[in-house]
Amino acid sequence: MLLWFAMGSLAAATLVAVRWLLAGPDSLGRARAFPVVSVVTLALLGGGMLVPVVRHHRLESRLDSAASALVGASARVNCQTAGQQLLDAGAELGYVRYGPDGVPDHETLIKRAQCRALASYLRSGKEDPDHDQVVAVHILGHEARHMAGTKNEAEAECEAMQRDAWAARLLGATDEQAHRLARTYWLVVYPTVNDTYSSPECRPGGALDERLELAPWAAAQSGLR
Repeated sequence: MLLWFAMGSLAAATLVAVRWLLAGPDSLGRARAFPVVSVVTLALLGGGMLVPVVRHHRLESRLDSAASALVGASARVNCQTAGQQLLDAGAELGYVRYGPDGVPDHETLIKRAQCRALASYLRSGKEDPDHDQVVAVHILGHEARHMAGTKNEAEAECEAMQRDAWAARLLGATDEQAHRLARTYWLVVYPTVNDTYSSPECRPGGALDERLELAPWAAAQSGLR
């Protein structure tokens, strides 16, 4: 919607300028003064509204690339807009739709707060991510597991946790920073998730352990902190 307002303002600025060009002199033959205030105000208003639109698009494009790598196929990340947030009553932090045949869309919506945390993480040095940034990076990976076909929430959560370091690396973290983020989620955040998202088998040597080199417990066992 913001894009439409921005385009409307820029179109209005153009229309005012064109009307001045076509109007010609006034009834006394004098040249009409160019409507500087109107044109500049409308142009600045439109340009100002375009800034967050461009930032939103750039963020989604950056997340698309990371999600596609995590899924192993082209994937789309939609960041919730302010207007969508006002109409949203759901408690989930992101979701993926499944078709009638049970096949997931390769498209996810991530809630506004989590996308803002992802944007903050991308801008940061990634040395000391806060709680919201750690969770947001994980949410991207969690929804990627759904897009890859994992329906069960506990399984998707465990699979995503074992790929958190990979997700962080895709977003620009160094190996050490990525392992630290994954370890933080495993030791600090995962113990607090509700039963729907947790499993006693999500542990080193458990049934859900995929024995990935980037799993947080593998990083811990290799001496990374």
